[in-house]
Amino acid sequence: MEPTVAIALVFIGCCFNVVFLELLVKEDPGSGNLITFSQFLFISIEGFIFTSRFGTKKPRIGLFDYFILVVMFFTVSVCNNYAFNFNIPMPLHMIFRAGSLIANMVMGMLILKKCYTPLKIVSILMITAGIIVCTLESGKEVKATDPKEVNSDPQTDYFWWVIGIILLTVALFMSARMGIYQEVLYVRHGKHPKEALFYTHLMPLPGFLLLYSDIWSHWLRALDSPALDVFGFTMPSTIVYLIGNVLTQYLCISSVYVLTTECSSLTVTLVVTLRKFLSLLFSIVYFQNEFTVSHWIGTILVFFGTAIFTELLQRTSAFFSTPAKKKD
Repeated sequence: MEPTVAIALVFIGCCFNVVFLELLVKEDPGSGNLITFSQFLFISIEGFIFTSRFGTKKPRIGLFDYFILVVMFFTVSVCNNYAFNFNIPMPLHMIFRAGSLIANMVMGMLILKKCYTPLKIVSILMITAGIIVCTLESGKEVKATDPKEVNSDPQTDYFWWVIGIILLTVALFMSARMGIYQEVLYVRHGKHPKEALFYTHLMPLPGFLLLYSDIWSHWLRALDSPALDVFGFTMPSTIVYLIGNVLTQYLCISSVYVLTTECSSLTVTLVVTLRKFLSLLFSIVYFQNEFTVSHWIGTILVFFGTAIFTELLQRTSAFFSTPAKKKD
């Protein structure tokens, strides 16, 4: 796949994935476990056919190492999607996950004993401040966890909203720890991201048995959702959105993989940062999510802090000045 095609597919896959995810959450706020299970199942089937070649190809990384990685990956995925059950709005969910640099820095200092420059520490403080601003602003008007409940208790709703924030925080730091562990595995065994993608989605599948009743109930609710006409076929709308979410999730993940192996770190950083920002803007405008001045201030702090941390301005300047130097 050409890098330009991979870049286009990252934007298409990841941005449309956010669209389908929000459509699902708006139709059924508690469908997080069903969404996660569907994504894991599809990627496992695809990996079983094309990566493990129907189980005939042995893994190059030990299954015990994968098991530890799987526990962390399963926890991150379930926490991120289950947070929607506690009335976490999509823009806040996206901004909160953009704070992964904070968790990475903390984990890097604690585990890898890394040191950071003052400029990067400032960028982390900007990102932290942005997330705090957005979180506090979103917490001013917490709606009922169950939208159908008429007489809900504001204190109870706020309590469950806090639980959702805790779930996102756990997922944030667990994801950072998982990244460090993955780096260690790659140093020890070599890079096998396709294989890792397959096993990290296959091995957690039995864990979904613990969530069977929740997944089944939301599957039945999806089947009873309003009908939607798709290319002449009538299907439940939630099923259509779920299929769209699963396919775009796979497209997003596979395209990012190609991008990291075929392009420079500058290109990857630019694409991922722009994709997150465009997804956020699209979510706000298209779905008419409430977004105040405080939300915008927090968003700007998060993304400018990310740009400073990843040295986007310096690298962009060096990137565009390189051809001129070659001509001289």
